[in-house]
Amino acid sequence: MANLPPSHYPDIGQIGEDLVAQWLESTGWVILHRRFACRWGEIDIIAQHPGNTEEAEGQRGREAEGDKRDNSSLSTQHSALSEKLRAGVPPVEQTSVTQHCILAFVEVKTRSSGSWDAGGRSAIALQKQAKISRTAEIFLAEYPEKADYTCRFDVAIVFCQRSLKNTKSKVPQEALASSSAAGYQFYLQEYIRAAFDFVIDS
Repeated sequence: MANLPPSHYPDIGQIGEDLVAQWLESTGWVILHRRFACRWGEIDIIAQHPGNTEEAEGQRGREAEGDKRDNSSLSTQHSALSEKLRAGVPPVEQTSVTQHCILAFVEVKTRSSGSWDAGGRSAIALQKQAKISRTAEIFLAEYPEKADYTCRFDVAIVFCQRSLKNTKSKVPQEALASSSAAGYQFYLQEYIRAAFDFVIDS
């Protein structure tokens, strides 16, 4: 049997990103960019939340508690980045809306069962985190009006499997969202908020 051309196979990664983007939009996020790229790397999804709902309340509450798992060091380093971006620019009065907006830089990992990297979790190593952080820094430099937003780095884990003919797929109870495309079923299994801190290699 001849091998099929690469164009025959679906872009599993992009379909997984589509699912995550749709889920984010359904929970009140606005997608600003898909696959934002620069010389440092690429960020799958950049999303913004107005910050006036439970999502923002939870974020502010965690920051107030000083929870180190959430990005307290990211907040500190991001403030320093904001100062750099504002250097030589007259200060702009901030509104409460701007102060409470959340900017999420989302890495999406779409994997099938038996993947070598724990469903994509272990693929977010320090080197990858540094690339994403540098890319986020470039984004904020290009959009300085967003430099004072609360920023975080999220990771979405998507599981995919081939759809079996004449079999109705059951959505796993733990799935946050699901979709089917190109003969595959996709499940957003986990969405990890503030999965890692702001990392820049010196």
